[in-house]
Amino acid sequence: MLDQVVCVAAVTMLGVLEQAYFSLQVIYARRKYSVPPPATTGPPEFERVFRAQANCSEYFPLFVITLWVAGLFLSQALSVLLGLLYLHGRYQYFHGYSRSAQGRLAPLYFSAKVQWVLIAAGGLGVLCCMSRLYLGLDPLSSLFLVLGLSQLE
Repeated sequence: MLDQVVCVAAVTMLGVLEQAYFSLQVIYARRKYSVPPPATTGPPEFERVFRAQANCSEYFPLFVITLWVAGLFLSQALSVLLGLLYLHGRYQYFHGYSRSAQGRLAPLYFSAKVQWVLIAAGGLGVLCCMSRLYLGLDPLSSLFLVLGLSQLE
């Protein structure tokens, strides 16, 4: 079982490390711009770093849940690929937002699209599993058979 999710776990740990990195950037920005905790306002440069980190933290639970649901119920490979793309998008978002408010937009749209694909993949995987369990139908295998493809692993 663990070999079927080890790559999803690795992407999860990369995400945790990315979140830790973002948090450290807020600590450095607090020192650089002399904004003591618990203050959340200060120079615009600080506020952009703070807001970028907060936004990434707000979406992290949604990302982790959909990463795992898609990996468990549909495809570990697809989940990992989407997870890495999402983490890359969030990294670009954080640094773009830290430089300017406009710099966040392209990476924000990119990571949002990837997140929606993860949501769809997880939902599809759960629906197909429920269909197999309760209706005796396997829509994905049937589709792959018709298309002459082998199922994603």
